[in-house]
Amino acid sequence: MKNMLQLQFKNFITLQRGFDLPKKDRVLGDYPVVASTAINGYHAEHKVQPPGVVTGRSGSLGEVLYIDKPFWPLNTTLWVKDFIGNLPLYVYYFLKTLDLKQYNSGAGVPTLNRNHLDTLEIAIHDFQSQRKIAFILSAYDDLIENNLRRIKILEEMAQAIYREWFVKFRFPGHEKTRMVDSPLGKIPEGWEIVPFKTLINCVRDNTNAGDHLSDRLYVPIDCIPRHSLTLLEAKHWKEAKSSLILFEEGDILFGAMRPYFHKVVVAPFKGVTRTTCFVLRPKTQLFLAYATMTAFQDETIGFASAHSRGATIPYAVWDGSLAEMDVLLPSELVITKFSDILSPILRLFQAAYYKVFNLRRTRDLLLPKLISGELDVSELDIKTGGHMQ
Repeated sequence: MKNMLQLQFKNFITLQRGFDLPKKDRVLGDYPVVASTAINGYHAEHKVQPPGVVTGRSGSLGEVLYIDKPFWPLNTTLWVKDFIGNLPLYVYYFLKTLDLKQYNSGAGVPTLNRNHLDTLEIAIHDFQSQRKIAFILSAYDDLIENNLRRIKILEEMAQAIYREWFVKFRFPGHEKTRMVDSPLGKIPEGWEIVPFKTLINCVRDNTNAGDHLSDRLYVPIDCIPRHSLTLLEAKHWKEAKSSLILFEEGDILFGAMRPYFHKVVVAPFKGVTRTTCFVLRPKTQLFLAYATMTAFQDETIGFASAHSRGATIPYAVWDGSLAEMDVLLPSELVITKFSDILSPILRLFQAAYYKVFNLRRTRDLLLPKLISGELDVSELDIKTGGHMQ
């Protein structure tokens, strides 16, 4: 392995345990509070200057985070106190290849003991190669992040259009439309108040685990993001075991278990989920955009939560509850115009799954090959730029 150095882990980086910060002592501020798998909130003070690399010490092991602003690592984490002359971004990618979960030393709660890592024999690149590897891998991460930012902007745009047209009633032609009384207050003349089931069906296509699912992806409720219409994660069909229902491309997956988590996405492919989700299918293609955005509204989530059943784990109820929720049915002309604008945006949300998936897959294929030296970067003429410190 050209331009690689053999050494013990303790001569690569120095890990330090994080700091206590009970939630009652937190003061909302600008500095991320970093837990073992993700940012856990924000605080008015920080403990560590960037760049930072953090991994789980207790509870959840294996996740590695790169932090580019001052932060507070919690005591459930280990953070890199000294990079010992190595590039922080390279250290981040290197640790992602180590499978840190295998170094669990806890009998009950999973625990990563830094002392067990210190004598581990590893091979690392020289600094110039570290810069090249970090540049290549971070280019994929930057593309992923750009896609996620674009999705967020499009989601905010879709939400703004919906609220403008159907909450504030400033839709095209509203100036010439008379407002009339309804059970929900003043609404445009020609619009109706109908139960939600007028727009959408709750499909219950139950199935069992098996090879017949091989052309589908598995989307349990934990894969569905909160407050986002865009599905970005899925699992292999073989992981689908019980309480399964099928869905088709373009269906709406609505998190029925703990509905207050606000999990509503448009399916980018045909797949299988569990009965912890509703599979909602618009009655007509014309209703797709309007019904999707109606399902996504905070008011719909609030209704589902208020009428859920189960004291310990609440579940939304479709029949006799969410199905009967009063919703607006705008005129066909307005729904058509809304569909013309929103349907292409919804298709972009669906396409985002494949864009992000392919970028992640390529990055994850390159990662171990670059870090191990299987792919040699020493002869590559890469201008890494001044930001790659």
